[in-house]
Amino acid sequence: MNIYKTEQPYDLSVIIVNYNTADFIIRCLNSISLQKNVSYEVILIDNGSKDGSVEIVKNNFPWVKLIENRENLGFARANNQGLKVSSGRYIYYLNPDTELATGAFKKLTSYMDTNLEVGLAGTCIINPDGSLQSSVEKRYPGQRHTRRDLKNLKGEIAWVLGASIIVRKTVVESLNGFDERFFLYGEDLDICLMVRKAGWYIGFIPEAVVTHWGGQSERKNLPVDVWKKKFKAESLFYTKHYSRKTINSIKRKIIIQACWRILTLKINLLFFKNKDEKTAKLNKYKVALKVFKKI
Repeated sequence: MNIYKTEQPYDLSVIIVNYNTADFIIRCLNSISLQKNVSYEVILIDNGSKDGSVEIVKNNFPWVKLIENRENLGFARANNQGLKVSSGRYIYYLNPDTELATGAFKKLTSYMDTNLEVGLAGTCIINPDGSLQSSVEKRYPGQRHTRRDLKNLKGEIAWVLGASIIVRKTVVESLNGFDERFFLYGEDLDICLMVRKAGWYIGFIPEAVVTHWGGQSERKNLPVDVWKKKFKAESLFYTKHYSRKTINSIKRKIIIQACWRILTLKINLLFFKNKDEKTAKLNKYKVALKVFKKI
């Protein structure tokens, strides 16, 4: 175990929100325990898991600061619980279905120490087979419909994938943490835009490599329920950050597209024997139509 003790604040507070990912959390915490030359603490917030996650952490990783919620409070709210008890100069938000490469912590802190205009940064994220995951975006959803909504933002990076992000504690505290209206999905989009609106750059640290399995806390949920959460998060992002004129343009495009896809998919279902894939897509666009009609 390589947690370096210090009388000063830790270099890094690692905050992990866990929900029914017992089969991944061991790998994640083991990879953290191998990080060297950086002082850190690990704060794990369990959102009412029923798969033995809490027992695994208690029995195998006594150095983890564990917060047990009786129910699923959502990703944003749980992260904010961790932030309140953290003591690091930097906060590192990490998904439980991840594994860190050697030296990741040192590369994270060195980058932030050097790039003083960066408020938040993402890392290189790869799939278990070694291929790259898309983790850096230069545009926000619906941005092509905006004109004045996103003026005077610093840098070219719009947002980075929330599975692995480091942020200055002073910055995230000034924003009061994550917006807790985002229950799941969209938090990374929102926090990155808030950081940029506060005058900071979003950075990217390609040398810090993280393997990410992705979507593990949602793997037992129906696809239609997952899409509903994603669309609600997207609509919340629009209503929070865009003007009414921009929202109306986005809404009109999404509704037209959804109506057209629903019509064509219904026709296709008449001719395909294997209807599962087409039905799933049909349900997706029905949910989109229902959600975006309300914004």
